[in-house]
Amino acid sequence: MIELTAETADDRWEVEALYDLCFAPGREALSSYRLRDGVPPVPGLSQVARDSDGILAAAIRFWPVLIGDAPALLLGPVAVHPTRQGEGLGGSLIRDSLAKGEETGWARVMLVGDAPYYQRFGFTKLSGVEMPPPTNPERVLGLALQDGAWEGIQGQVARWQG
Repeated sequence: MIELTAETADDRWEVEALYDLCFAPGREALSSYRLRDGVPPVPGLSQVARDSDGILAAAIRFWPVLIGDAPALLLGPVAVHPTRQGEGLGGSLIRDSLAKGEETGWARVMLVGDAPYYQRFGFTKLSGVEMPPPTNPERVLGLALQDGAWEGIQGQVARWQG
């Protein structure tokens, strides 16, 4: 049995170790990490999945960002331990946290990722929304949590100022 819970400060080192295991060295050099520097993840939306023995199986984080003066959630990273992949844990974390984001009043969420994977959750390519370089614009995806949330939203994605 897997339990999804909000990430706490006590989870941080395990989550970082999972990200180090699942992603290539130098992951923190990516442009999305510059948007996260000095900004805490969104509480309640950043979650961990643990098995019945309390072992970390997966994690997801969300960060607040700005596009112009419009707030948005930046999803990522999401990681599943290699021994737990294929069990649907990543999808469960994504669906559950997106629902929580909608419930807590967030209007829009974006990410940098593979469209074929994220389409199943409703993400589509964003036009006119620019991540800091170097980011492939084809991988900049968004999802409206409220009707029309992406209408008229364009420009550079910037660090949260709050």
